[in-house]
Amino acid sequence: MGGYVPVAGVRRIAVLGSGTIGASWASWFLARGYDVVAWDPADGWRARLEAFVAHAIPQVEQTGAARSPTGRLTCVDTPEEAVAQADFVQENATERLEIKQALYKRIDAALPSRSILATSTSGLILSDLVSELESAPRFVVGHPFNPPHLIPLVEVVASRFTDPEAAQWAHAFYAHIGKHPIMLRKEVPGHLANRLQVALWREAFNCLQDGLADAADIDAAIAQGPGLRYALYGPNMIFNMTGGRGGIRASVEQFGPAFEAWWATMQRTPVFDDALKNALIEGVDALMAGRSMEELEAERDARLIALLKLLGEQEGEQAADSEGGKP
Repeated sequence: MGGYVPVAGVRRIAVLGSGTIGASWASWFLARGYDVVAWDPADGWRARLEAFVAHAIPQVEQTGAARSPTGRLTCVDTPEEAVAQADFVQENATERLEIKQALYKRIDAALPSRSILATSTSGLILSDLVSELESAPRFVVGHPFNPPHLIPLVEVVASRFTDPEAAQWAHAFYAHIGKHPIMLRKEVPGHLANRLQVALWREAFNCLQDGLADAADIDAAIAQGPGLRYALYGPNMIFNMTGGRGGIRASVEQFGPAFEAWWATMQRTPVFDDALKNALIEGVDALMAGRSMEELEAERDARLIALLKLLGEQEGEQAADSEGGKP
């Protein structure tokens, strides 16, 4: 594509910011065989990154997504040094407009002309971040879901300054490295997946605030019900299957009027007053049941790995059946 590094020719990836998201991205890239050059402004970041990578790469290996040999991790002192010879850059700085803008100005001249930078921003508008940059046409959003070394989704979003070929390149690259990229057609706060997620949180918090159910039952209403289906299909396909043999047409005709009536009762936005904050904190403390955040993350990751392995095995079986059915 254009004058960019060929997708299959990427060898060296710069990771700017090595917090939770950056360290997870670095682990994925390394597990897929890419060399990673990392930078972070925090004290003690090298040791934390190395410890995270040592823990995360075996998790990728358990899913069957790792490649051999793994890439080499190099830690450097400046962001300019990190990007200087990078074929691709994944930026994960703190989610604050002024911090990202300052970082981008530092690397503007150092970013190679054939390289693309993807920001992991979870909700900022890219056009606001890059409006004063010479390299703005090569910036895209590449928003993952936590933890990126396990969750496949990546949202690709172009700014009004982005070269369309750069956005297509990013989409193709993420697919090439084993992710499931989706291309958004416009910029909106929160992109797509977070907007869907926040819509659910809005109603969950309203239900808590209104006394409809406690935090445990609200969580169970998703985790023990529709959440199981969401691990397999998205809302549109689930609505299609809700219609039985009649499919999406039957669902629209049967449930459309009821949905409209329900939506009319969902216009209120919850306010984080002290009562709601206390109800959330107390409810989640009870759900934690004495477990630490580290224990909860380990439980989450183990379940994600098991789910990814199962889904991967099923996809492999389906592909084999499809191949076997060909003349």
